[in-house]
Amino acid sequence: MPTKPDFKDPIGPLAANEFEQIRQLAYRTFGLDLKAGKEELVAARLRKLVQAGGHDTFHAYYKSIVADRTGQSLLAMIDALATNHTSFFREPDHFEFLRREVLPKLCARGSVHIWSAACATGEEPWTLAMVLSEFAGRGRWHIRATDISVKALTFAKAATYPAERCQGIPPQWLGRYFEKLTTPRGEYHVSSELRSRVDFKRLNLVQPYSWPRTFPVIFCRNVMIYFDHVTQDRVISQLNEFLEPGGYLFVGHAESLSRVTHRLEYLCPAVYRKPGKEIRWNRSS
Repeated sequence: MPTKPDFKDPIGPLAANEFEQIRQLAYRTFGLDLKAGKEELVAARLRKLVQAGGHDTFHAYYKSIVADRTGQSLLAMIDALATNHTSFFREPDHFEFLRREVLPKLCARGSVHIWSAACATGEEPWTLAMVLSEFAGRGRWHIRATDISVKALTFAKAATYPAERCQGIPPQWLGRYFEKLTTPRGEYHVSSELRSRVDFKRLNLVQPYSWPRTFPVIFCRNVMIYFDHVTQDRVISQLNEFLEPGGYLFVGHAESLSRVTHRLEYLCPAVYRKPGKEIRWNRSS
C-alpha cells in the first residue's frame, strides 16, 4: 500500500527570536501585549500571511512589514492578531444602566453622540443604536464607532449577520431593526434607519488621535485586557480627554481600572464617571 506523501511545512516553526520581533512590533504599533506562551497562536494566525507573501521564514515576513512604507502589511498583521470576539447585548447590565441612569439625563439635549471605541464587528454599536432608538425614537442621536481592525470594520459596515449571531436580540427588536435576507444562511441585515445613525472609522487607541468633540458616553470594553498597565494608563488618559465632565465610561467586566492611573469615579462594576457637573443639555451638542 503506497504511503501518503509527507507535506512538510516549508516555513517551519516560529523561533523564539522571531516571536520576540513580532511581539515588539505588535506592542509598539497597537499596544498588544503578547505574553510568553502565545507562540503557537501567533504562528497559526500569521502563517497564511507569511505564505501569501512568498516568505520562507517569519523573520523574512517581519522584515517585509517593516520595509512596507504603505503600512498595508502592518494592517494585515493587525487584522490577523486582533481578537474581535463580541456579541449583541454583551454584558447586558451596561445597556440597562445606560437606559435607566444615563439616557434620561441626555434626552433633552439638542443631540446626543456616543462613542463605541472598540467596536470590533459592530454588534456593540448596533446594540447601542437599538437602545437609543427605543428610548429617543427619531430624535437627534448618533453613534461613532471605531476599531483598529480594517477587517472587523468592513464586516461591521456591511451590517449583515448570520442568524446564530442574532440570537441575543429580543425577537421584537430583531423584527423591528433587521431585515431577514432570503439567503441559504438566513442572514439578517441592519435596517437603513439604524445604519444612518452609525458611522465607522479606523482608530488606534494607543496612538495619539483627536475628535472635534467630547462625548457624554464612551464604551471601551474588553480591549484593555490585551494591554499592559503602561498602555492602559495611556488609553484611559486619552479616553478621559474626550469624555465630557460628568460623562460615563463603560469598560468590560473582565477589566478593572484599580491599577490604572485615572481620576474617574467608580459607580458600579465596569462603569465610571468623570468628575464634574452632571451631563445635561448643551447647545453645542
